[in-house]
Amino acid sequence: MKKPFAYIALVGGALVFAYPFVWMMLATFKPEMEIGRLALLPSEWTLESYRLVFESIPIGRSFLNSLVVVLIVTSSALLFGSMAGYAFTKINFRGRDAGYNIILFTMMVPFMVLLIPLYTLIVKFGWTDSLVGLIVPFMMNATAVLILRQSFLTIPTDLIEAARIDGCSEWRILFTIVWPLSIPALTTAGIIVFIGNWNEVLWPIMVVRNEDWMTMPQMVALFSVGGGAQSKLGPQLAAAFMLGLPIIIAFLLFQRHFISSLATSGLKG
Repeated sequence: MKKPFAYIALVGGALVFAYPFVWMMLATFKPEMEIGRLALLPSEWTLESYRLVFESIPIGRSFLNSLVVVLIVTSSALLFGSMAGYAFTKINFRGRDAGYNIILFTMMVPFMVLLIPLYTLIVKFGWTDSLVGLIVPFMMNATAVLILRQSFLTIPTDLIEAARIDGCSEWRILFTIVWPLSIPALTTAGIIVFIGNWNEVLWPIMVVRNEDWMTMPQMVALFSVGGGAQSKLGPQLAAAFMLGLPIIIAFLLFQRHFISSLATSGLKG
């Protein structure tokens, strides 16, 4: 008798969380005068809001810029994070625990504290108004190191030692043994890094002023508050929906691995 009530509660919670996104999606197809009404479905379907977005800002170019940035940042964060996580779990060296504690400490430092020093370095290197300035500071991610290290702890050390006896190098062990056994953790770390960098607005606004190199969140923010939306709610919702769509798609594609990693990452520490 408890299961039906549990399912009803879960369905009710899902509807509460999903309703704002469903409403936003459907509101982008409504005429401007209908957006404030309680009706969920539009009386007349229109693409006027999307037309205004594509005519006002180079949303396609900003999407490609964001895609390049997050793909490189996510790939490098997984590569360097897995290297660090493997070293902190399977290789004995002096200062291993101290190095890991330093990485954990960086997670407690607010990004605002690092903002001015990072910006000064980017200016000195001449990386402003370029994608390089958006990529390099985030190629290493402490959260990815933490997640991957916790996953690597569950891999038997005897398996690693056997591979070393067979003549495998540390690189080969990492990429041919450890990585295939850590797909859920890699997926989870990748999604977290992807979402964090995809939604980043403050750093791109500081580093990039040339419209050709602006990211999609930066472009959408300037479109909403800079007058490009002409004070209309429909185009703002359309731009916001297009901004959130890649994250929704990424989660739907990798949710099984994501949930699996969250459910098992704390079993051994």
